[in-house]
Amino acid sequence: MICRTVMAFPYLEAVVGFMIFMYIFETYLDLRQHAALKLPSLPPSLRGVVSQEKFEKARAYSLDKSRFHFVHAFVTIVEESAILLLKVLPWLWLETGGVVEKLGLNPKNEIIYTLVFLAFTTLWTQVTELPFSLYSTFVIEARHGFNKQTVWLFFRDMFMGLGLMVLLGPPILSAIIIIVQKGGPYLAIYLWAFMLVLSLVMMAAYPVLIAPLFNKFTPLPDGELREKIEKLSSSLKFPLKKLFVIDGSTRSSHSNAYMYGFYNSKRIVLYDTLIQQCKNEEEVVAVIAHELGHWKLSHTTYSFIAMQVLTLLQFGGYMLVRNSKDLFQSFGFSTQPVLIGLILFQHTIMPLHHLASFGLNLVSRAFEFQADAFARKLGYAVPLRAGLIKLQEENLSAMNTDPWYSAYHYSHPPLVERLEALDKSDKKKQ
Repeated sequence: MICRTVMAFPYLEAVVGFMIFMYIFETYLDLRQHAALKLPSLPPSLRGVVSQEKFEKARAYSLDKSRFHFVHAFVTIVEESAILLLKVLPWLWLETGGVVEKLGLNPKNEIIYTLVFLAFTTLWTQVTELPFSLYSTFVIEARHGFNKQTVWLFFRDMFMGLGLMVLLGPPILSAIIIIVQKGGPYLAIYLWAFMLVLSLVMMAAYPVLIAPLFNKFTPLPDGELREKIEKLSSSLKFPLKKLFVIDGSTRSSHSNAYMYGFYNSKRIVLYDTLIQQCKNEEEVVAVIAHELGHWKLSHTTYSFIAMQVLTLLQFGGYMLVRNSKDLFQSFGFSTQPVLIGLILFQHTIMPLHHLASFGLNLVSRAFEFQADAFARKLGYAVPLRAGLIKLQEENLSAMNTDPWYSAYHYSHPPLVERLEALDKSDKKKQ
């Protein structure tokens, strides 16, 4: 009789190997983009459209961010690889047991044990990321005139975020652990249903309860801009209930606009910087027309459904490996706690995650072109074009982009492509 030893799949080595492979691949794309950013002149289609002064400023800003990204990415891959290869997580999990006992808590209670472990990992993440956040905000963003917040406000936001995590994290994590422990054969459906309800609650609560903790929302004053936005919304039967201006300028001079709300209760939020940067009300309204295009064409709904399908598939995959001793042992764990299982599963499906992200970016770019076309059909082609150029200039966005880098990373098409699409549509119309 011949005995054959079946070798366990080397999950740890495969995960670290893939992480390093993706780091090398993405670094290659970063190098291509860095070379594009160093080009000394504007793309032909932007010459005479974007000022040389703005181009030089955008080029310097983009190159600063690119150099910073190289350092950050290298430190991150070294740190993450070391944590996995040196099996820091299983060591920390075991050490957590002693801390739980010293606190007079029950180490056999997985929820308590997990929350203490999560507190350590969260603290570690905050400490290791803090220098990068500080440098990005108070050196790079400040150097190029974007940062408007004080050190006090920076740390206030950070501790406010940690406070919300302490408030919301334990009940959410506890619910997930209980569902996994008692879910049985329908675990994937139960987890998906819980996350669906949670996402809906957060979508409703965040702009009303959480966002105001960080920014001040004030009604857009009566005037021509408000009248034009309300008229546009009414013509499209958009159920606009409130129109706000947010004080984004207290933290940054970057600009934006967004909408939120359910069914017949929608809100539109304009950054004060957007209003300041656009030349006239028509440009702001054109940007809103683009956003309303996303709503009218159901882009938000499609994206939400896609995310729900992906979430359900992920939980289905998690069910297949959550009891795999080989998976846990490969990473150095002798037990199979719920949180660790979820973390390890996310590591093992990284290839699928990258593919899904790439696919979603492709869809997102298509949606952006469609929303631009929608605004053009409403008669906002000229102000939208002017608004896009103005926002590109004021935000010092990259003017030259590498096509490979853009295709892989960008969820929004570069300005050159958006202007070309608008120009082609105008030519066809003529």
